[in-house]
Amino acid sequence: MANYLHFDIYDLELTDVQSNSDLRRLLMATANRSILVVEDIDCSVKLKNRLAVKSDAKDKDKQKIINTEDEKKITLSGFLNFIDGLWSSCGDERIIVFTTNHKDKLDPALIRPGRMDVHIHMSYCTPCGFRLLVSNYLGITQHKLFKEIEDLLLKINVTPAEIAEQLLKHDDPDIVLDGLIKFFDVKRKAKQEEAEAMAGRRSRKKKS
Repeated sequence: MANYLHFDIYDLELTDVQSNSDLRRLLMATANRSILVVEDIDCSVKLKNRLAVKSDAKDKDKQKIINTEDEKKITLSGFLNFIDGLWSSCGDERIIVFTTNHKDKLDPALIRPGRMDVHIHMSYCTPCGFRLLVSNYLGITQHKLFKEIEDLLLKINVTPAEIAEQLLKHDDPDIVLDGLIKFFDVKRKAKQEEAEAMAGRRSRKKKS
């Protein structure tokens, strides 16, 4: 995105930001025509669903402790101002990108339309994604092993990063793609062993 738009890119590490005022200063220091990236937003600060936080607080004293601790750090209100409130109007042409493995844990106010406009699910590698990776890494668009690999992709979950790692191992497409099929075989055996171990644990629990 940054290369295509010719924007600057900033990696915002929220765990290093001490307060809302620090967050505001960081925002004002960024240039126009920029992309701000906040990775693993569900892990970086306490911006989780407020309803979940309330249900965890068993009494008023516990809730008071939670609120006191939050005041010393970035608050949800301050972060929302950072995204589309008054603070966000201090610059032009900015894109904010969030990544998370647990979208369900984020507060609805954070992910509603107008704040997170586009939600992109980064899935396991698909046949289409595989062909794109092979074209980028090996410079080919057809091969006799493509069909077999694409069938395996529909049965075994692997990430694009795992596929890319295998494609980097050699320059010869025949060697690389043959190695990729062997990699799928290893993944399949590991999954089988894991399923068998889990079934064994369940069986032992029932007997006990």
